[in-house]
Amino acid sequence: MNKLEYTISAWPINGLPATLAERTRRVYDRLAPVYSISTNLFHSRAHRRALEICDLADGMRVLEVATGSGEMFRRLVRTNPSGSTLGVDLSPKMARRTQHRVQSEFPACMTQCHAVDARHMPFRDAAFDSVFCCYMLELLSGEDIARTIGEFRRVLRRRGQLVLVLIGQKTPAFNALYRVAGKVAPAFWGRQVEERVPELVEASDFHIERDAQVRQTFYPSRVLVARKNGD
Repeated sequence: MNKLEYTISAWPINGLPATLAERTRRVYDRLAPVYSISTNLFHSRAHRRALEICDLADGMRVLEVATGSGEMFRRLVRTNPSGSTLGVDLSPKMARRTQHRVQSEFPACMTQCHAVDARHMPFRDAAFDSVFCCYMLELLSGEDIARTIGEFRRVLRRRGQLVLVLIGQKTPAFNALYRVAGKVAPAFWGRQVEERVPELVEASDFHIERDAQVRQTFYPSRVLVARKNGD
């Protein structure tokens, strides 16, 4: 058993079933018109911090996985106006709204946003300099998290950068509330995985270079910046 297989086998039994993906797509399709409210209230500070501590530079080829309301995607386009910025989201309506807004705000920039399952991305190997993913791994089973991180590694160039934003687990009261919310609406809330994801990242041949904790209102986040090891 290699390091990655061992790490997956140790994943908690209460992981989400892989079949939840279709329910998640339907939920986020319905929430597409209003999801930006949640992003602005709870996620925007962590998005800003991620850009502060990563090595994103203009002219790169950048991919954001799970664009959601597009708040982070617009930040990426603004930082990378001469490069190309691609986005994917499981929800077609989320992806479509993000694409329309970015084309309106940044008509001269090279951008695309499409509905894609992160577990099976239609990009060639080593296609991107940086991959960003915010608040998505919580919605996947343990095996699908490992599969998706494997996809991140595949599409990143040698020594490429992976930036993850996760829901934090350092606040017991918040954790208790999140567990309840996850049981009520698992396809929307998922469950917290922040404490286990670094193991999977490093088992997938990444090295974590930076690690930051962020709080917005009562909502905790953790930002990880990892580098793909050289082949």
